[in-house]
Amino acid sequence: MVDLSVRLGDLELQNPVIPASGTFGFGYEFAEIYDINILGGISIKGTTREPRFGNPTPRIAECTSGLINSIGLQNPGIDKVISEELPKLRACYKNPIIANIGGFSIEEYAETCQKIDGEDQVEIIEVNVSCPNVEKENFAESPELVAEVTKAVKRVTTKPVFIKLSPSVTNIVEIAKACEDAGADGISLINTLLGMRIDLKTKKPVINNIKGGFSGPAILPVALRMVYEVYEAVDIPIMGIGGVSSAEDVIEMMLAGASAVQVGAANLVEPYACKNIIEELPEVMKRYNIDSLKNIIGGAH
Repeated sequence: MVDLSVRLGDLELQNPVIPASGTFGFGYEFAEIYDINILGGISIKGTTREPRFGNPTPRIAECTSGLINSIGLQNPGIDKVISEELPKLRACYKNPIIANIGGFSIEEYAETCQKIDGEDQVEIIEVNVSCPNVEKENFAESPELVAEVTKAVKRVTTKPVFIKLSPSVTNIVEIAKACEDAGADGISLINTLLGMRIDLKTKKPVINNIKGGFSGPAILPVALRMVYEVYEAVDIPIMGIGGVSSAEDVIEMMLAGASAVQVGAANLVEPYACKNIIEELPEVMKRYNIDSLKNIIGGAH
């Protein structure tokens, strides 16, 4: 019997598989097609202080081994997420909920995180300083700015805070260390890369916003490399994200140093992606002589 359970800081997860924010709605939508209680956790749709309609369409473009999105943090705002969305999810889901919080200023991050911190329905706060699809200060590109956001959020929260980082930086280790030094409880990486497509018929960019977040299997090697580098530099847990679409990918990400693994774009291609991965994990673990996932974290080092 293999052991799929992992620890994310002080939190015990029944398995490491977590749908990534923005690819799984608020979670309860998927409860209509399978029992979402098999999931290790759920990172809900990115939430901002005010409601956002998002970017104008078209805002999705397909590409080889992935897709580009420019949704633009469409969401109903923190108050409605607390009053409507979280109760709907908690009514059908018993495992850890991760609130993904976006913002446009340090003050907004702090205010929104403080509000969600008061909710017993949420176990972890994931602070997204790295969305490529909105116009704002590039918090994730500066160690000083990302540290300021981290400190501001930690001052007004009691729950574990994970900072979600961008791959579009020169030195990901420097950014991650700044988060840790500022008090972050964990790191989520990576967010999407920045890309674009051009329609050959119109000779214009496919996406209205011109560029967007590139995700899917093609970015897995980049995500693995960054998780590997950051694992060697910090002493806080990492949620690995980027291109994961199979049980083998989950194990590879954990060997690089991830304590838990988020599955993103795969959910948009195959709604049963997370379910399939969880069901396949025991057989894949046996194939590679793995008894416990806890024991392989950072094993590639």
